[in-house]
Amino acid sequence: MTPHRVLPLAALLATVLLGGCGASDDGSLDSQAATPTPTCLVHQANQPANRYTDGTGADTRSVLEMMRYYTANGTKAFCDGKPPTSTDLRWMNLYTTLGGDGAHVPARPADKP
Repeated sequence: MTPHRVLPLAALLATVLLGGCGASDDGSLDSQAATPTPTCLVHQANQPANRYTDGTGADTRSVLEMMRYYTANGTKAFCDGKPPTSTDLRWMNLYTTLGGDGAHVPARPADKP
């Protein structure tokens, strides 16, 4: 293989192999699936999609995955040491709106007296 063909092939291979490693842009929760028991949280990149928010039309599996994630990990600090973003707060609010125990997510400014 000539040198000018190696770089595009390497880039294509990296794209294929790493495609599932980044945050998706389809409104999915980044549940850190590659790390089943994370020691810290990553910030959510996307607002919750309709499959989480459509009430009786929501996707049960997606909702249960989100509920499990915050129940198990919601009180952990963010990996970058920063507070939750507005997107993180939207996910946490959805968690409590759907019946999740508020003790499993950090107190949000609106929750404080």
